[in-house]
Amino acid sequence: MTSATSLFSPVEADLCVLTENLKQLIGARHPILYAAAEHLFGARGKRVRPAIVFLVARATMPNQGMTERHRRLAEITEMIHTASLVHDDVVDESEVRRGIPTVHSSFGSRVAVLAGDFLFAQSSWYLANLDNLQVVKLLSEVIKDFAEGEIQQGLNRFSIMSIEAYLEKSYYKTASLIANSAKAAAVLSDLPEAQTQHLYGYGRDFGLAFQIVDDILDFTGSIDSLGKPAGSDLKSGNLTAPVLYALEEKPYLEVLIEREFAQAGDLEQALALIKDSRGIERSRALAAHHAKAAIEHLSDLPISESRQALTKLADYVLSRLY
Repeated sequence: MTSATSLFSPVEADLCVLTENLKQLIGARHPILYAAAEHLFGARGKRVRPAIVFLVARATMPNQGMTERHRRLAEITEMIHTASLVHDDVVDESEVRRGIPTVHSSFGSRVAVLAGDFLFAQSSWYLANLDNLQVVKLLSEVIKDFAEGEIQQGLNRFSIMSIEAYLEKSYYKTASLIANSAKAAAVLSDLPEAQTQHLYGYGRDFGLAFQIVDDILDFTGSIDSLGKPAGSDLKSGNLTAPVLYALEEKPYLEVLIEREFAQAGDLEQALALIKDSRGIERSRALAAHHAKAAIEHLSDLPISESRQALTKLADYVLSRLY
């Protein structure tokens, strides 16, 4: 299977600079925060979000070099993403992410919350210094959406929702950052509104496909590939597409969810019911629909290596399932 990082070859050098810059942007004035930042930015992340910013920048400015404002936007995007992960891990009490200990398990919850706050504050400061009001509005919306997504997830534990409500929550938690940062990159390239909106659409549909695939892998992946035990989302009451589709076929699943898997064997029974339904199959089709929609949004871009990489990246999201 093609790896995500191999698809980033047009912007590989840009991503190497980004990793070093991120550590420098945090600064050494706060030793514990700097240690936490090194821990975060040295993690085995795929850097999908900043890579998309770089690819959009290069695809929309094929005859010009990467601008410093595009580089800073990619750094801001990764800072916001990382800050949200730090806070997520505290809320979810996760001990491991990407196979390594989380910030709160290494440094304590207090430092983790402060590190997340610090990253959000730093990203906001650098964002303001881009001196582009439209970009400030786009990325500020993302930070609001993260909070909205977390609140929705917290309030709706073990609550059965519609697929539409699930997609809205997935947009807040995952797709908003990809959509708005892709559009922001196009704005910095001085593209007309119609084209910036298409790149927003690419990011939105890519992000939704990405999240749906992650939610499928929670049932089909291994602990090694997930970096956490399979079925973790279901156990914590986070009902995703495979569960919501399975409920239409397996009514007893609702009984198990309503009692929050309180009895011995409840969780195992629920997992068996989901795997015996068409929930995973229908979720794959939903992910494929959004991946295809993402690619269609690229049709107005000039043919380039970076546009091809954006197309292949949407295909790669689905290939993670096989």
